[in-house]
Amino acid sequence: YRVPQELRAELERIGCEVGVHGLSHDGRMYFSKERFAWEVGRIREYLRAWGASGFRSPLMHHQMGWMHLLGTEYDASTFDTDPFEPMPDGAGTIFPFWITGEDGGGLVELPYTMVQDFTLFIVLEEKTIEIWKKKLDWLAERGGMALLTTHPDYMWMAERQERDEYPAAYYEEFLEYAARRYGGEFWHATPREVARYYRSAVPAGERNTRKRVCMVTHSLYDEDNRVRRYAE
Repeated sequence: YRVPQELRAELERIGCEVGVHGLSHDGRMYFSKERFAWEVGRIREYLRAWGASGFRSPLMHHQMGWMHLLGTEYDASTFDTDPFEPMPDGAGTIFPFWITGEDGGGLVELPYTMVQDFTLFIVLEEKTIEIWKKKLDWLAERGGMALLTTHPDYMWMAERQERDEYPAAYYEEFLEYAARRYGGEFWHATPREVARYYRSAVPAGERNTRKRVCMVTHSLYDEDNRVRRYAE
C-alpha cells in the first residue's frame, strides 16, 4: 500500500522518524541471498525517496552477514531475547552494536529490548504492564537501551474491542510510567539519533561487533511456563 507523503511529513514534523519495513510481510526476503539482493534494490529506492536512515525486517527475520547490503545507517531487526520470534536467536545484548560490511563500512544494529506488545498481551494474555515496567527498571539500572516495538493495529481504540486487540491505554500507561519514574534521566532519542551518536562516540576500531558483544540480558520468558505450552 502507498504511504502518503503528507503523512510522512507530518510524522517527521512532530519529531518522529520514518523508516522502511520491507516490501511485504510474507517472510520470503531471506529465502536466498539473490532474493535478498533483489528486494534490497527496491528497498533502497524507498530509503532514498523517503530520506530514511533505518530498516527493520518483516517478522524480525535477519541475516547479519547480509545486512550491510542495505546501505542504511542502522538496522533494527534483532532483539536481546525473544523465544517467540520465527528466528529466536537473540543478540544477547541491551546495547547497540556494530555490523561490519565487506567494504570496511558497516551499520549500527539496534536490538529491541522490551517484549513486543502482541507477544505480551495477545500471546501471553497479560492484563497489566508489570512486565514492561520490570524490564524497563532492569534496563535503567544497567544504563541500557530501552527499545519497544508496538503495533497500532493491535491497539483497541474503537468502541468495540476485537479479539486480537489490547487497550491502547496500556501503552499510554507505560509512557506515563517512564516519564514519571525516569523524567530528566534518560535520552528520548529516535533510532537515527542513537545510530549517529554511536558512530560519532565509538572509534571504528573499538566498536563492539556481534563476535565480541557484551552479553547482558534479562528474560522474563524463562520464568514463564507458558513458553513451553506455545513451543509445543
